[in-house]
Amino acid sequence: MKETDREAVATAVQRVAGMLQRPDQLDKVEQYRRREARKKASVEARLKAAIQSQLDGVRTGLSQLHNALNDVKDIQQSLADVSKDWRQSINTIESLKDVKDAVVQHSQLAAAVENLKNIFSVPEIVRETQDLIEQGALLQAHRKLMDLECSRDGLMCEQYRMDSGNTRDMTLIHGYFGSTQGLSDELAKQLWMVLQRSLVTVRRDPTLLVSVVRIIEREEKIDRRILDRKKQTGFVPPGRPKNWKEKMFAILDRTVTTRIEGTQADTRESDKMWLVRHLEIIRKYVLDDLIVAKNLMVQCFPPHYEIFKNLLRMYHQALSTRMQDLASEDLEANEIVSLLTWVLNTYKSVEMMGNMELAPEVDVNALEPLLSPDVVSQLLDTYMSTLTSNIIAWLRKALETDKKDWSKDTEPEADQDGYYQTTLPAIVFQMFEQNLQVASQISEELKTKVLVLCLQQMNSFLSRYRDEAQLYKEEHLRNRQHPHCYVQYMIAIINNCQTFKESIVSLKKKYLKNEAEEGVCLSQPSMDGILDAIAKEGCSSLLEEVFLDLEQHLNELMTKKWLVGSNAVDTICVTVEDYFNDFAKIKRPYKKRMTAEAHRRVVVEYLRAVMQKRISFRSPEERKEGAEKMVREAEQLCFLFRKLASGFGEDVDAYCDTIIAVAEVIKLTDPSLLYLEFSTLVTKYPDIREDHIGALLAMRGDASRDMKQTIIESLEQGSTQANPNYVPLFREIVVPSLNVAKLLK
Repeated sequence: MKETDREAVATAVQRVAGMLQRPDQLDKVEQYRRREARKKASVEARLKAAIQSQLDGVRTGLSQLHNALNDVKDIQQSLADVSKDWRQSINTIESLKDVKDAVVQHSQLAAAVENLKNIFSVPEIVRETQDLIEQGALLQAHRKLMDLECSRDGLMCEQYRMDSGNTRDMTLIHGYFGSTQGLSDELAKQLWMVLQRSLVTVRRDPTLLVSVVRIIEREEKIDRRILDRKKQTGFVPPGRPKNWKEKMFAILDRTVTTRIEGTQADTRESDKMWLVRHLEIIRKYVLDDLIVAKNLMVQCFPPHYEIFKNLLRMYHQALSTRMQDLASEDLEANEIVSLLTWVLNTYKSVEMMGNMELAPEVDVNALEPLLSPDVVSQLLDTYMSTLTSNIIAWLRKALETDKKDWSKDTEPEADQDGYYQTTLPAIVFQMFEQNLQVASQISEELKTKVLVLCLQQMNSFLSRYRDEAQLYKEEHLRNRQHPHCYVQYMIAIINNCQTFKESIVSLKKKYLKNEAEEGVCLSQPSMDGILDAIAKEGCSSLLEEVFLDLEQHLNELMTKKWLVGSNAVDTICVTVEDYFNDFAKIKRPYKKRMTAEAHRRVVVEYLRAVMQKRISFRSPEERKEGAEKMVREAEQLCFLFRKLASGFGEDVDAYCDTIIAVAEVIKLTDPSLLYLEFSTLVTKYPDIREDHIGALLAMRGDASRDMKQTIIESLEQGSTQANPNYVPLFREIVVPSLNVAKLLK
């Protein structure tokens, strides 16, 4: 208490200190005192009320305990009186034992008398019931069967109550009614036969199906009544409970399973399309059956049977089991596709479970998958493995077929624009297209995987295609007379590269729907580089063919024969133009590059002839004549390639200008200006080397030893900066081994 008082005083001091922090608050001391007094009075009043409430509760509790004690004493007295009376009545109960036995015997005799008529008429009822069953009058047959069972069960129940250990009498009764169980089994057999044909029966004779359901429902009620009586008497008649409702659903389940399994009419050996036919029959049967069940069967069964819901579950389970059995077989690639397409798409589509006639009872989103994800994944892995092998084989076969065409004596076909082509790109991409369409029917993920696979195999295929094109060229070079249409088929190979590129772009555009999928395929090796390389090598092969025919005429350039009147350049122009008439069958991007390359190579070969030191001019007149001839031939070549490049928008004069620039060096009459002329030439063509300068000086034939040395040394000291757009021409021109030092001697 002292501790509590101290805490109270401390709290009060703290509150007073909080109230009197400023001098002007002293005027309110009386006001504070009255407020605290009111609070104190209020607290004391609440405290008194709480204590009073507690006291009233204690008083009430004590009163109730006192009353309870009195009640217990009264009950104790009553129990003592009952015990006393019971002890006094024991002798009276013993004296009533004979009365009890007489009552039991009377009850049994009354039951026997009540069933006496039925007992004597059992054989007749059995015969009538058998006839009714055979006639198909199932309801009447069941009514008589119920009478027989009721008589048997009543007698056996009374015997059980009187003497449960007397098995002889029980056996006697059971034997007398022995035909009853046989009738029950025979009737059940008829019911199950109707249920097995329920989908047909409900359309032809729904009354019969309703009768079967009524019989089953009666038996269910009897089963429930007997089980309730068992709790009281412990007696269960033989053959009970029958559980015909449970058996009914088991029969329906087996019927559904048999119907699904029985739809396979063919095997792989007899029909390659056996699985497609099998799945289509299943689809049709299941859809028809469920529509009948929804529209007709539900009217023949009580609502609590949920017959449509249970049939739907049975069909789904039977289908799942059948699909798993099919998946476990050694299926081919096309069969895996058919199975997965059916399971993943057709099953939940409007063609089957999503059909409007089944809505809203069937919710396709609530249906479990027919195949587990693991089984689907395993099938997809098998399909991808088989597809990989098939694509490799198909591509190899397509290439072999195309190679055979290369050796034909007839020209390849041309497309609608007149460009040569072979059937290889069409065959390859038709195969890809077919497989992608099939994969799209299964899932977007599989479609992407197949597209990646196609691009991967295409990448490997193009490497083989490149090798075969190279071998084709080498075989032709060994005998240029064979194959007869080498140029035309090489053009077709080049054009195929452009077709392949366009087809790849088209394929990606068609089957890649979003950026994520595109990213997957962009990670694959780019085939544009390989295709460009094949096309470039093909163009080089064709140009090599051209220059093999031009070799003799190129060798005439810069010779005495050329100077006195050779028509080598005329022949070169005619030959090039003739070849390019065939090259017009090359598609534009490659034709444009090929024209530019042919132009460059002709100029390079012309310049190489200049650098070969085949001629050395002896007089200014010869130099002038040679230079003018070079200019004329340069203009002739320029005209030719301007004609060949028409429509490309290319500047074709730059290469030929190189010949004219070299001709200007040859034509120069004042040797003292040679340094300036060479300086201009080197500035314009920075890849000119000193051996090129020496060869030009040797061709002029008039430069002194000192002048040659001065020009070369001066040009070596100067620095030149190449034009970024300049295409080197002199770099690949090799001057004969005679070096500059020997030229200056």
